[in-house]
Amino acid sequence: MSTHEGDTAMPNAPQLSVIVHGRNVQGHLGACLDGLTAQVSPGVEVIVAAVGASAQAAAAGRTGVTVVPLPEGTGDGAARAAGAERAAGRWLHFVHSKDSVPTGAPRAVADRTADLPEGVDGVDVLVVDHVRSTWRHQGMPSPDGKHLAKQGRRDLPLRDCPNLLKVTPLLGTRVLRADFWRAHRDELAVDDETFAAYAALLLAGRVAALDQVALNVRELRTESLPTGRPEERYGVIDRYESLLRLATGLALPTAPRAALYDVMVGDCLRIVAREQLPDPVRREFFHRASKAAAAWRPKGHQHPGGLEGVRRRLLEEDAYTKYRTFQTANQQRRKLRSAVVSRKHKVGLKVRDLRYRRALDRPVDPDLAVFTAYWDRGVACNPAAIAAKLAELAPHIHPVWVVSAANVPLLPPGTDHIVPGTPRYWEVMARAKYLVNNVNFPNAIVKRPDAIHLQTHHGTPLKRMGLDQLDYPAASKGLNFHSLLARVDKWDYSVSANGHSTEMWERAYPSNYTSLDYGYPRNDVFYSATAADIRAIREKLGIAPGKRAILYAPTHRDYEAAWTPRLDLATLADRLGEDTVLLVRGHYFYGGAASPLAGLRKSGRVIDVSSYDPVEELALAADALITDYSSIMFDYANLDRPIVIYADDWETYATTRGVYFDLMAEAPGKVARTQDELTELLTSDAWRDETAAKARRAFRLRFCEYDDGRAAERVVRRVFLGESEDSLPPVTPVDERTPAPTPEEATQR
Repeated sequence: MSTHEGDTAMPNAPQLSVIVHGRNVQGHLGACLDGLTAQVSPGVEVIVAAVGASAQAAAAGRTGVTVVPLPEGTGDGAARAAGAERAAGRWLHFVHSKDSVPTGAPRAVADRTADLPEGVDGVDVLVVDHVRSTWRHQGMPSPDGKHLAKQGRRDLPLRDCPNLLKVTPLLGTRVLRADFWRAHRDELAVDDETFAAYAALLLAGRVAALDQVALNVRELRTESLPTGRPEERYGVIDRYESLLRLATGLALPTAPRAALYDVMVGDCLRIVAREQLPDPVRREFFHRASKAAAAWRPKGHQHPGGLEGVRRRLLEEDAYTKYRTFQTANQQRRKLRSAVVSRKHKVGLKVRDLRYRRALDRPVDPDLAVFTAYWDRGVACNPAAIAAKLAELAPHIHPVWVVSAANVPLLPPGTDHIVPGTPRYWEVMARAKYLVNNVNFPNAIVKRPDAIHLQTHHGTPLKRMGLDQLDYPAASKGLNFHSLLARVDKWDYSVSANGHSTEMWERAYPSNYTSLDYGYPRNDVFYSATAADIRAIREKLGIAPGKRAILYAPTHRDYEAAWTPRLDLATLADRLGEDTVLLVRGHYFYGGAASPLAGLRKSGRVIDVSSYDPVEELALAADALITDYSSIMFDYANLDRPIVIYADDWETYATTRGVYFDLMAEAPGKVARTQDELTELLTSDAWRDETAAKARRAFRLRFCEYDDGRAAERVVRRVFLGESEDSLPPVTPVDERTPAPTPEEATQR
């Protein structure tokens, strides 16, 4: 394992060297370098180990790129070694010339490595995530996120994180400390990338993870076609045996050796079952894999249960004929089951399609409106506020809510609802005059010419949305933009809270809908709520009179698979004292995850409100808001109460997700980049001083432009009652509005 004594890089050396290596495969090197040179920043250098004249021409003349020319025929291992020899960085990220690096990844990797410990107990390997692109699809997510998320921000020896051996074996997802590379160059500078990727983990003293996409692997169509002699597949077994021999020689404990063994057996069984091999070759491969499985099985290692366990026993017994019989029987069973399911599915689809088509042939019901929010979660957000105002102004229109079966018990009593896929669902969806959603309806829903689709959205966009995600594959994660535009083309109206949103929606979702610059209906309550309402909400939450309540509401990050508070909440609560209560709300994308806050709730000073609805009540209850990049800041600003931005990873978020404006320059209040800075702001009066108020006023003028408490009324009168634009209530200017009372004011009334 690693025995480095410390970092031997020069004091002014870059933090990260991105080493692009190989031939100019199918002309992809130019695009790779275009993306890299467009985002080079201090602390990151780009080295190109260019193999052959074409690669050298593609790399030549680029500012900030060091080219290492190599002769045609140089292998990947030698190219990596040549590039690393020229590199000056403390860490090395190897990228094949056909692949690319997503926007923001080099900076994020450099920042993460800078935080890692050095010295004898330092980290040698940082494991990152990747996406895959083929000739058909772009930016398909990998299966590795769950392993990286489990590792979190800990750095551990491999014995304590053996599941990292299950991460896809790509050397480009292993960022290596330069000293570690030099110490183990003989094992790592090989043409077999899979071997090098596994060997890097086996040799590392400690390993860390970054649950962020830092590599876009281009899978060429030619790579999926059969090449070489079938007998070459025997090399897979040789590779795994070499790796297990290495692990044994390093005296690694049982856990990582068992994990590597499971990977070997699974890979060998996959080859036997799925690859097109002549039967004699398949039989010999099975025999060799059997010998390896029996020889390297760790003492006491248990087989998995079920069919997989049967397969492994047959492999270890070298029972090829039995295995093939078992495999054939399984295939026949699967085919039969699939045929039965397929017939049922086809019959079901035919019945559904027939029922839906018949319903579509019937007239639209002018007094029927469908509402849904957040992918059928229930009564919430702008659709809920519009439905409430509709009941007041147009009670003859009957509302029906689309809600998932799991959320039906959470509906308000008496709510008429439909569950997706049921017969009544298709009937109602076909005949409703009005369809209201804060996301999109499924592709299968037909847009009838005389039906009206109202898109309300669910926030003001800071992050890039829609077509503006095209350049951010880590954020779009395989989004089908053609299907997206087909859904957008069904919109008749798009609700907007401010001019910024109107402009961004029309750019991100270009189509022929009408923008309704009326404000967000869900924010009407910030002007209509009374002191009694606020007292009742705080009492329901368990906030004692006189206590300062701070709402902490961070947003979802595309480069994190699971939500964990970015603040040490226990320490923050202690520093803020007995008179402050923290209301902590995780993003709804993580609604199914177990809360990491359970241990903090006993004190009563940290309240987990992640599942509390509606979120508008939390805003009304809070004296101040702490957030990072969540759109809640735009809504909360309507209350004209202090907002503090906690932006510990702004650069990573901005470059990875893409943003529409620089929040650091146009924040709604004070900005903290560390927990210490945040604590200092909140333990002094800085969080609500004149500077903070001035910033908040500028923010409100821009982003609370149309929110004046009458948004829902304007929407209902225009869309449902057909009134003209001129007859609607004009928007009250920001400086002439009176928001709901603060909690302090509410206790005095």
